[in-house]
Amino acid sequence: MALVVTINGGFAEVDAGSWLAGRGQPAAFSGALSRRRRTGWFLRDRSALDLVETTGRAWFADASRPFLTYIPCAAPLCAVSSKVLCAPASARAGAELVKTIPMGSKGAFAVTKFAVSSWVVMASASRTTRISVAEGEVLSVRPGAVVAWTGPHPTGYVQRIGIWDILLPRAPRELMLHFYGPCIVWAEGSPDLKASNLPNFTRRAYGV
Repeated sequence: MALVVTINGGFAEVDAGSWLAGRGQPAAFSGALSRRRRTGWFLRDRSALDLVETTGRAWFADASRPFLTYIPCAAPLCAVSSKVLCAPASARAGAELVKTIPMGSKGAFAVTKFAVSSWVVMASASRTTRISVAEGEVLSVRPGAVVAWTGPHPTGYVQRIGIWDILLPRAPRELMLHFYGPCIVWAEGSPDLKASNLPNFTRRAYGV
């Protein structure tokens, strides 16, 4: 892809172009900028991302999510929409709502799909790690720690359901997402670790 990005000092810097950007982005730009809010019932990531066009340089950064991760898309990629900072507008291949609990909306979150030979810059509240999951292996990740992944969608798993998990309009505190290899998962530190005794992520062989 011809469009390139430079990450320096917590900023993602790009040339003039059309960009898929997080709300309130870019933080600074030269030249002119036009913004188009994306509308439509089936645009699952519309509340998190805008389309912006810049005629000069633009700098993307989010004070609440200062850690940036550049992900080249060697395979189709799913990225948590609320953590996308910027990407070429042409890189978006679609979006959908991932339901972690079957037949329910608790814990559901929007993901944006990116095509092969593209790239995306993710912004997270803590440092991000890249985890390769081998064939026959399962990686369990806390929902708040998920940043992006390749391969099939994860499945939700709850070891214990309490009465408050049923009554309150939130996902169960013990909810984990299972990723089945082969795949690659990018994860950050979990923002609600104190709400559960579970770690941010674990890995094991399938069926163990």
